Amino acid sequence: MDPIQSVADQLQGRVILSQDWVRVSFLHWRVASDLVAPLLPAGTRPDEHDGSSWVGLIAFRMERFTLVPGPALPYIGDFPEINVRLYTVDDEGRRGVLFRSLEASRALTVLGARTVMNVPYQWARMTIRKTVDAIDYRSTRLTGERPSSRIVVRPSDEVVVDDPLADFLTARWGMHTVIGGRTRFVPNEHETWPLRRATLVSLDDELVAAGGLPGVSSRPPDSVLYSPGVHARFAVPLP
Repeated sequence: MDPIQSVADQLQGRVILSQDWVRVSFLHWRVASDLVAPLLPAGTRPDEHDGSSWVGLIAFRMERFTLVPGPALPYIGDFPEINVRLYTVDDEGRRGVLFRSLEASRALTVLGARTVMNVPYQWARMTIRKTVDAIDYRSTRLTGERPSSRIVVRPSDEVVVDDPLADFLTARWGMHTVIGGRTRFVPNEHETWPLRRATLVSLDDELVAAGGLPGVSSRPPDSVLYSPGVHARFAVPLP
């Protein structure tokens, strides 16, 4: 199995896209692996830390979305996002994430990501507002049952160092998705996350439950982290 490490290995394969993730808040809860396993694609299983699987609710702003080697895409490449993700390991030992949903405010981006990568983006009305000492993320999906989320996080000045759980939750160098009926691994790389501790001021969330894990986000998260952001690059999907 790939080691957990905060520094990415050199990216394998041709880079196909890049993007900036800024003002990133990570909320995570412990969950039993047997609740997660039915939600994962063939060839993968729940990745565990300290005897638990984990579910993440990640809020941030996407900027400078670029289809390499082209320029950054104006407007459609700049938007708020909130995603629900699980932690996976495949039969090759590659650790990654599996997205249960990704809320985004650009309809064209949603359509493109769903069509090309089969990533479950959802069109939503979204805002990010920074107050004196906190960040307020809001989202309401514009389709289906219209689940919503409001997350208010207060970052601290406490830098996260040598934290195995933080590395497990944030240093993920690929995602699993199903393309053409086959499970694929899409590798990525970025600089080491500059992480800080954070406090959850308030949370009113329906996205985790809509992603197949009811009741999880109704309790306080087991980890709250914040990062000013990184620049990420993705390569072609692998079998």
